[in-house]
Amino acid sequence: MPISLSELAERTGATVAGDGAVLVSHVAALEFAGPGAITFLANRKYRSQLVGTRAAAVIVAPEMAGQTALPKLVSATPYVVYAKVAAILHPAEPTVPGVHPSAVVDPGARIAGSASVGPNAVVGAGAVVGERARIGAGSFVGAGASIGDDVILHANVTIYERCVVGPRSILHSGVVIGADGFGMAEENGRWVKIPQLGRVVLGADVEIGANTTVDRGAIDDTVIEDDVKLDNQIQVGHNCRIGAHTAIAGCAGIAGSTRIGRNCKIGARANINGHIEICDNVNIAATANVHSSICVPGTYASAVFLALPHEQWRRRQFIVHRLPELAQRVRRLERSADAAPEDASDEAKGEP
Repeated sequence: MPISLSELAERTGATVAGDGAVLVSHVAALEFAGPGAITFLANRKYRSQLVGTRAAAVIVAPEMAGQTALPKLVSATPYVVYAKVAAILHPAEPTVPGVHPSAVVDPGARIAGSASVGPNAVVGAGAVVGERARIGAGSFVGAGASIGDDVILHANVTIYERCVVGPRSILHSGVVIGADGFGMAEENGRWVKIPQLGRVVLGADVEIGANTTVDRGAIDDTVIEDDVKLDNQIQVGHNCRIGAHTAIAGCAGIAGSTRIGRNCKIGARANINGHIEICDNVNIAATANVHSSICVPGTYASAVFLALPHEQWRRRQFIVHRLPELAQRVRRLERSADAAPEDASDEAKGEP
């Protein structure tokens, strides 16, 4: 249903510039937007597309408002406003209450009347599924697990026994919460499995991407605090704790017993060593390797080279491999200079 620009401004906190009566029905990219669409500009490198867009309205920052005559929503945070507008114009499908005939629900489970349990889903003994929660097709909720209100488990999500998913959290397909952590003790060349007795506890408003895994604690719980966002294919080891509002990009690996603070941002394929602490407000660049604790907020990176033509990369790698040899030569030269007579320079000049 089309909504006026003025109503969107009121609901998102933006300011209207131009005709607030303009109606929009959907969002679209600058390049492809047409009649009835609202688009946005959050990255300046796309500003050339703003002039030619055929959208009905745009969302822009104040400094870009003069670049188009179209009706607009103006905000210092246009991307945030876009997110809110997209949610208004494209709301999620409402939960349709009920348990599918093919689902297997233990008699001891408690399913809220407004919740939905999809085809071939399994809900174990003593599990609790909250109001308006959605358990997708083929998903598994283990015995004693707790699924909060308004949670969405997409198809084929696995929640092991006793784990907790906080309200309004979203778990995408293939997510596994609560598998055993990698705990082994070695005896006479063989491995002895260490029972993993803790849980995984997810806070409110957590979102976890497809095929990400969060291991249960060995003794204490693995904890993901409120509003944490985990991308696809991340591994979180046992007994980790990730602070509220932290976001971690795809394929990152976090070894066991690591504590990550609040409001951190960790790039794709970063590797975080186990048994270390990362304080609040830390940014870690993509592909970085973190081997020790970080106690000072800021941005950290460890990648050696950005992408280079292959021959340039080979030349730089050759230099890197020679660094130990070069360091030894520098030390020898420094020792030679320290051992030289103080008046050697004068003698070289032929001065008395």
